[in-house]
Amino acid sequence: MGSRKKQMADAIKEAKKEIAFAKLNNCPTSPRKMRLVADLVRGERVEKALNILKFSQKEASNRLETLLLSAIANWQAKNEDASIEEAELFIKEIRVDGGSMLKRLRPAPQGRAHRIRKRSNHVTIVVGAKNNTQS
Repeated sequence: MGSRKKQMADAIKEAKKEIAFAKLNNCPTSPRKMRLVADLVRGERVEKALNILKFSQKEASNRLETLLLSAIANWQAKNEDASIEEAELFIKEIRVDGGSMLKRLRPAPQGRAHRIRKRSNHVTIVVGAKNNTQS
């Protein structure tokens, strides 16, 4: 490996130490409903985001709350010596993508059928630290 390539690889590795992510695949909620809740917490500090999700009336907020707690636990596993309060964790990125769709038929008048699409989604949360936790 060349010296420039090694330097770039080390820089990428250091940048990845500051972030942690969690994914939720095939969540049986439509992406549109999940994006409404995801937009509430995008870019917020982790403590504030957890409060928003805890007191939100939407059903999707429960799933996002557990996903955010998982991302925080992943960050803690990477940075065992650092504390969450000092690192000032925030939601760096939250992405909601459409997942697979279950197609069902509903009876309609005069012998016809209407198609019902039961949507699902994939959610990815990336948590980053504002402060450098380097010792």
